[in-house]
Amino acid sequence: MGTPKALLQFRGQTFLDGLIARLQTQCDPVIVVLGHDAGRIRSEIAWVSVRVAARVVVNSNYALGMLTSLQCGLRALPEQISHAVFTLVDHPDPSESTIAAVVNAPPSPVVIPRFQGKKGHPVRLSRTVIEELLALPSGAKPTDVLYRHVAATRFLDTDDPGVVDDIDDRAAYDELMARCGESKAHL
Repeated sequence: MGTPKALLQFRGQTFLDGLIARLQTQCDPVIVVLGHDAGRIRSEIAWVSVRVAARVVVNSNYALGMLTSLQCGLRALPEQISHAVFTLVDHPDPSESTIAAVVNAPPSPVVIPRFQGKKGHPVRLSRTVIEELLALPSGAKPTDVLYRHVAATRFLDTDDPGVVDDIDDRAAYDELMARCGESKAHL
């Protein structure tokens, strides 16, 4: 992409700032896990909103895979929480109403939004699932735990295409910008 995905511009702010703003309407605390380019991202995100709405933790083991970042964020949560919501920074556009629906869904080990049958983000995890994820050894995959709970997973069908946006390359970014009526950003 030529820049960290967290810093890509969308709707007048970075991916990360937009996600923090939407998540903080339903989640407290919001934990941001930084890994690669942590220093650059810290210096370029809108710190006024972050100081108010999010706690930043740095995963020094990010090179070992996504599980280490997920575990780093889950460890930073207060012990008394009953569930947590997580998303990836390259899924920048779930709506506030979708986030609210995921947060407020009836109890279930896992809650996953879907758009046109495709699973997306953000995902809600129960305390039991959080503990199972924290117990995974290095090299395991979060899906190892999620598959154990698939029969009890609650899928929320939504008309929000933002739940399945996955911005992994320039073409996907350009497509997102075009769909949302944004002018192309220069990377």
